[in-house]
Amino acid sequence: MQLHRGRLVDHIQLVVADIKKSQAFYEAVLKVIGVPVVPGPEFFYADELFVSEGEPRTGRCHLAFQARDTATVDAFYAAGLAAGGTDNGAPGLRPYHPDYYAAFLLDPDGNNIEAVYHGPADYSAASVVIEFPD
Repeated sequence: MQLHRGRLVDHIQLVVADIKKSQAFYEAVLKVIGVPVVPGPEFFYADELFVSEGEPRTGRCHLAFQARDTATVDAFYAAGLAAGGTDNGAPGLRPYHPDYYAAFLLDPDGNNIEAVYHGPADYSAASVVIEFPD
């Protein structure tokens, strides 16, 4: 089996009710998987995820973040609960494919946020790097 990541989605934007609550939640869970949150004047972003406050808010969505191992999934879940997330599926194996280990949380706006480890695999790169000319 071969999976390709980083070539379909350019960015995802969530519009939330309370930017401070959302930023605290995403900073906590994304820190665990090694993705920094960058604050802006009325928004924040982390790689392809952009979050802003306003109306109308984004409808409920499901975002799944890659984890490097099962311990990272467990830590993601604990950090999310501590930062205001709600349980939506404790860490464990799922029937989606062999070795699919995931945890699910609802963020402060009810979005289903997942951390998933797909099992042992070789990655061609840690991330896609895009550099713009000066």
